[in-house]
Amino acid sequence: MTTGDRSIAFFGLGNMGLPMAANLLSAGYAVRGYDPVPTAAASARAAGLEVAETPAEATIGADAVITMLPSGQHVLDAYQRGAGIIDTVANGTLVVDCSTIDIADARALHELAGGAGLPSLDAPVSGGVVGATAGTLTFMVGGAPEALEAAEPIFAAMGKRTVHCGDAGAGQAAKMCNNMILAASMIAVAEAFVLAEALDLSPQALYDVVSTSSGQCWAVTANCPVPGPVPTSPANRDFQGGFATSLMAKDLRLAASAAAGGEVDIAIGRTALAIYEDLVTTVPDRDFSVVIDAIRRRSGTTEGTGTA
Repeated sequence: MTTGDRSIAFFGLGNMGLPMAANLLSAGYAVRGYDPVPTAAASARAAGLEVAETPAEATIGADAVITMLPSGQHVLDAYQRGAGIIDTVANGTLVVDCSTIDIADARALHELAGGAGLPSLDAPVSGGVVGATAGTLTFMVGGAPEALEAAEPIFAAMGKRTVHCGDAGAGQAAKMCNNMILAASMIAVAEAFVLAEALDLSPQALYDVVSTSSGQCWAVTANCPVPGPVPTSPANRDFQGGFATSLMAKDLRLAASAAAGGEVDIAIGRTALAIYEDLVTTVPDRDFSVVIDAIRRRSGTTEGTGTA
């Protein structure tokens, strides 16, 4: 079956979902999206996507369903509330959840899907809005190998790498660990750039060193928290768009909950959670790299001259 013969229902057309759906469309898939938020639906239509008025309309004739939603409750509601996905798709339809949710919710979704005869995958992503737009996401996948085999061409249209992490929920476990590292590294990178400002070291000079040295990480090379060195980073847009602080705080809460259940001491993870929980009260919708402004405020500094 060619991509043009395959129809995909895509639920969630926000900062991540819309470019992912657009890449599927560009790859030749027939995509019908759905988002209850009027502005998100309007943006999707402006991007050339067909947008359904109801969830049931989105799934008509779908060979696969992808969800990219804010929380586990949103995901489970989409599948079972009212005329949910479970009740409206044909037996054998592939269902893939790319949201970042609790492992228990992911496993509950697998059970729902399995009971309805639907192969399922939990497949959260890494790469942010930049990766979603460029089609370079990494998919961390939990579920049966047979379901993954069916989904591989779909993932290839949206990303550059797919990692099968294990059974149901394993993708979410990997994403949880990954984002805890990301949050901690972004805080460390932001602190380093603020320190550089205080020392009159230019952001470009620091970037040129760190991006090719032992401090190199995604928080530097793709999501640099100062404008200039990485033109596509949200810092160049006053931290608009990107991965919201509220979502990072949510992911860190998931990690903290899992760590408590497993009796694992995540001291740095807890510190990162406290920092992002505080940011949510002031800038919930800004990209999480906005943490650099909080560090400047706590340090009593403004951006340095960068003359060195």
